[in-house]
Amino acid sequence: MFIQKGRVLMPRRFETTVQWLRHQVLVEVARMAMNGKIEQDKEMIPYVVVPGKKSRFRCCVYKERAVVKQRVELACGSGSDGSRNCKSGEIIQVLETGCDECPVDRFTITEACRGCISHPCMESCPVDAIVQINRRAYINQNKCIECGRCHSACPYDAIADTQRPCIKACPVKAIDFGEDKVARINQDKCIYCGLCALRCPFGAIADVSCIIQVVELLKKKDQVPIHVVMAPSIVAQFEDISLEQIHGALKALGFSAVHEAALGADMILAEEAEEVLEKVREGSFLTSSCCPAFVEIIRKHFPELQHNISTSVSPMIAVGRYVKKQHPEAITIFIGPCIAKKVEARQGDRNDAIDYALTFEEMLALFVAAGIEPAECEPIPLEQSSVFGRAFARCGGVGEAVAQAVKEYNLPLQVNPVKCDGAAECIKALRMAKAGRPPGNFIEGMACVNGCVGGPASFNHKAKAKRMVDEHSKKAILKTISEATSLLK
Repeated sequence: MFIQKGRVLMPRRFETTVQWLRHQVLVEVARMAMNGKIEQDKEMIPYVVVPGKKSRFRCCVYKERAVVKQRVELACGSGSDGSRNCKSGEIIQVLETGCDECPVDRFTITEACRGCISHPCMESCPVDAIVQINRRAYINQNKCIECGRCHSACPYDAIADTQRPCIKACPVKAIDFGEDKVARINQDKCIYCGLCALRCPFGAIADVSCIIQVVELLKKKDQVPIHVVMAPSIVAQFEDISLEQIHGALKALGFSAVHEAALGADMILAEEAEEVLEKVREGSFLTSSCCPAFVEIIRKHFPELQHNISTSVSPMIAVGRYVKKQHPEAITIFIGPCIAKKVEARQGDRNDAIDYALTFEEMLALFVAAGIEPAECEPIPLEQSSVFGRAFARCGGVGEAVAQAVKEYNLPLQVNPVKCDGAAECIKALRMAKAGRPPGNFIEGMACVNGCVGGPASFNHKAKAKRMVDEHSKKAILKTISEATSLLK
């Protein structure tokens, strides 16, 4: 599917139909907000996104429109309590109408069952939940504890494992379902990684947007400077559009300035290297703090390791504070592939740096709604960050940068960084650390596979996305961290 807008057909393919539908809703919300008609006309958006009388994806157009209506409310910044405040309430929510009530029984016996006489499924079940009737096995779902031993034991692979996509995607078991079979998110466990939203085939999980608030700010661009803090993974989003052209497109939208978040990585590395040294001297280890979802894993699921989290702020916060220091009157907007950044931006000890956080999806919707074609925009150079700061966007880049900082600042330390590629690897490393066997003296945690380039609001989850980040990093004029920080005011 391509983005059709006005006179230009932007060559952008979406990875899934769900991503395309999200885009359609965001574009219409942004367009109506720009025209000052969002309150009176938002009820028409479901009819724009789902025209005609024939349904495309669900049982009928009425249900399709009901789902779009719920999505519009989230896009308008409405919280779970109905309030129009995108900076409070639950960031990730289930669209109850959109949830297809997927099967709740994880393990089921299929027609492939041969009714064999050794019945290994029955023998392996620790709670006697399997019986054989008329030469076929059956699972008593009231007894089943979903241990999966029968699934592993069956020689015919006759026992299907049909775990719900959202539950399967969640690395911390924060999703379950009620009697109505609709998915529920346990906020006490949720790490805001957004993997459930990315993996749900029906698009029934989504994040609250601040796109209207940003549009309203852009209307006042002559009264207040609005600065963008751009995540370095932007370079992997558009294969045919340069970062400098994206900068030009953002300026055309009305933003005053654009800053690379990678510069914030350079800012914090000296402090982080010193902190690793301090922890090693104590006989302990340090974890990274740049990925908010990884930090939430520790805070909510490994609280005994909280003192091992680096006290350095994330690059987003570092640049946001830098901009606020240089321009006290400025509004700061972060743009990236991460839903968890929306939570980080409003956390109590760090809510002074970023006023609003948007995703790449929301940025693209703003371009389309405003009729801006980035490929036709005049390229504008950005501030320079180092090779190592830019590499923060992919897994392994943080550990490499910390090792470089130790080298540049002549610290008496041998860094043994361990990169955790995705939440599953993060949890494995943290379990080892909890048991007193940390896999290294610096644990780099990235909740998304491949790092930030694999974020839930990224357009490009292909293998080459990581390579595009590396290529962008190598193009940096500044080859050391100290070179980049020396240019700061």
